Amino acid sequence: MSPAKPFRILGIQQVAIGATSKDKLRSLWVEMLGLQVKSTFVSERENVDEDICALGSGPFAVEVDLMQPLDPQKKPAVHATPLNHIGLWVDDLPRAVEWLTAQGVRFAPGGIRKGAAGHDITFIHPKGNEEFPIGGEGVLIELVQAPAEVIAALG
Repeated sequence: MSPAKPFRILGIQQVAIGATSKDKLRSLWVEMLGLQVKSTFVSERENVDEDICALGSGPFAVEVDLMQPLDPQKKPAVHATPLNHIGLWVDDLPRAVEWLTAQGVRFAPGGIRKGAAGHDITFIHPKGNEEFPIGGEGVLIELVQAPAEVIAALG
């Protein structure tokens, strides 16, 4: 049995959906379903052009990120898996990464960094390896540092 976790997963922070073009995604998610575009994020390093949409409000809001690659031939290929990743709020991201790493969880390169919405983030790799055998079993999982109001509401 592993030691007690020094952190808590609080809830879903985001769902990221990728396609070769955001136009069709926006047609469904914004025009048909009524989500609001909060901001746009473009990063050559992450090979992404994304619209960050909101579903709900306040600490209970969930982001729906509509993503297209800047260059479909480059990696990361944000469009290659239509459900690109799921983001989870965590109450103490550095402690979570430290503890999960010690338990054999594999993280994607890049470490803890600022994400598109301005929160500190890191990713659990979709596949384990010999050194770190625990991965997302095909799913990229983003851990997102929850701000104080989300911790208070969901904690």
